[in-house]
Amino acid sequence: MAASITPDLHIVPLGAGDLIDRALRLYRRHLFVLIRIAAPPVFVSALGSVLWTIGFRRVFQTSTGSELAFYLLMLAAGAFVWIGGHLFSLIVMGGASRNLVRHLLWNEPVLARTTYAAVRSRFWSLLGASIIIMLWLSVAGGVAWFALYMIGLVVVLGVFFMAQWAPNWLTAIIAIIGSLAGITLALWLFFLLVGRIAYVPQVMLVEGKRVFDSVGRSFSLARGNVRRLMAMTLFIMFATYSALMILVIPLGWYGFLNGIDPAPWSAAQWPVWYAVAYSILEPLSAILLAPVWMLGMCLLYVDERVRHEGYDIELMAAQKLQAMPNINVTSPFAPAISAEPLAVYPGPPAHAGSVLGLR
Repeated sequence: MAASITPDLHIVPLGAGDLIDRALRLYRRHLFVLIRIAAPPVFVSALGSVLWTIGFRRVFQTSTGSELAFYLLMLAAGAFVWIGGHLFSLIVMGGASRNLVRHLLWNEPVLARTTYAAVRSRFWSLLGASIIIMLWLSVAGGVAWFALYMIGLVVVLGVFFMAQWAPNWLTAIIAIIGSLAGITLALWLFFLLVGRIAYVPQVMLVEGKRVFDSVGRSFSLARGNVRRLMAMTLFIMFATYSALMILVIPLGWYGFLNGIDPAPWSAAQWPVWYAVAYSILEPLSAILLAPVWMLGMCLLYVDERVRHEGYDIELMAAQKLQAMPNINVTSPFAPAISAEPLAVYPGPPAHAGSVLGLR
């Protein structure tokens, strides 16, 4: 363990702007290492995207049953590999969390081999946690879409009845306000649900807990994180889209000079090489921005523990006191980070009366 905490890390509650700013500064400092960490799962997703693109374009043009079966199989393989790549991304993000949190706390070097060593040590647990996260994201998305649909239905009916007597400008204003309110509420509901399982990988790798214990622990930590999680997600989505445009525009100009209409609604007329090149640009832009998400989630995890558990005091005690022995003890001075990813350190007993919830 390093003797001192990272000099520029001040363990204080962070707002959304501070969170994004620190994530970007850390990203800039460890750019190439973080890209190496994020690249393998993104390449897997890109391969799935290429298989899907080729199969989708050829399945409607084939003339024989054997070719149809081959391209249908390619479609299925592309979807499987694409989903597997995103699942692999969640696993790698979980493995990176331990290395990144240790860097934040103890100035440990950020290394790709350290991240993938953590992935190997908890691979099956991370896989199970990633599947739970993906299922939860699907449920959260479904709930948000249903809420948006119901609000949209109310707005449409209200605008329809208002149009019978109200002036057009008032109807238009009510429609815009209702639409914005519906989108805002749906986003808030989505991030409220997603935030509950946002810290599962960090809890598993940093605190050494099992999968379902980590889910429960993440639920207990996620209080009041909706705005910060939403701000960070929207910022990363905007940055990813901007990076995608930087890659798409040169490809579009090259295609235009070669007689290709680069408009998305003309995708059915694109040649295969152009469609394949276009399909891999989104994964390539993800290589650049996925590390920001990893850093942001680790900072948010540390911030939640500072806000709710006095993690700054815990870290101060960990710096001043000798290292705890690697035994199964119950103590208010339990390590600030588990000695090994598989080690499980229980918290203080219920009768201890700890107001910090130190672990």
